[in-house]
Amino acid sequence: MNLQIPELETLTVEELPGDIVVLRMNRPDRMNSQTVKMFTEYGLAARALRDSGARALILTGTGERAFCAGFDLDEIDVITTMGVREFLKFQETATGGIQGIRHLPFPVIAAIHGPATGGGLALSLAADIRLAAPTAKFSAAFVKVGLSVGELGTSYNLTRLIGPGRAAEIGYTGRIVKAEEAERIGLVNRIVPTEELFDAALVMAQQISENSPGGVRMSKRAIQCNQEITSYAAALELENRGQALMTRTEDMPEALAAFKEKRAPQFTGR
Repeated sequence: MNLQIPELETLTVEELPGDIVVLRMNRPDRMNSQTVKMFTEYGLAARALRDSGARALILTGTGERAFCAGFDLDEIDVITTMGVREFLKFQETATGGIQGIRHLPFPVIAAIHGPATGGGLALSLAADIRLAAPTAKFSAAFVKVGLSVGELGTSYNLTRLIGPGRAAEIGYTGRIVKAEEAERIGLVNRIVPTEELFDAALVMAQQISENSPGGVRMSKRAIQCNQEITSYAAALELENRGQALMTRTEDMPEALAAFKEKRAPQFTGR
């Protein structure tokens, strides 16, 4: 893995064995709440990670209090003082950072404890998989501060994850969704004891990293792209082209040979 991370103030990046990376929001004294700087750093981190050769990313918050409690309300006044063009530039920076994480070519696992509200919810929705501690709680709190659920990709991702009816209720009321309900409606994959949360995310990342890098990346691409097209025929076309490409790699014949020889495959990603 070739990971070259620029200097960051609000995030930390850690490399783990197996080409696994951990990205943490690092403002524990402020419940890892977001700032203009943090949104900028999402994009910087995503660009560095994209071509690093990483196999999986664990996304979580520093400290025991929160995953990410949304935009820091002590800084929210800055939004009201921006002109239209300045605010649009900020929005593009913020959405671009979260989009960069969502579009990483390898899987992203969010390990969520405590609040994931507002922009924190949007960030968790950018992950492919969400594991939650019993303390996790979610809220599309935008309406509570005079904004809409059409923010940071939330209206798109939340609707596709839990359906338009549930997304509408959560978005219009701004109510809190606790971990048990989040699991029941599919907002998170499963609940994990707090003390086991990071280890569970790490085990999952390791399971992913043991598979063909190209196969995993093409799987992510197929799942994401096929959320954005409405034609079954187009979905099949994307899948067919992807599978045809995968047969041209070194990993597929290696996997078949390993299966026949009853051994673990040695994937190279080539």
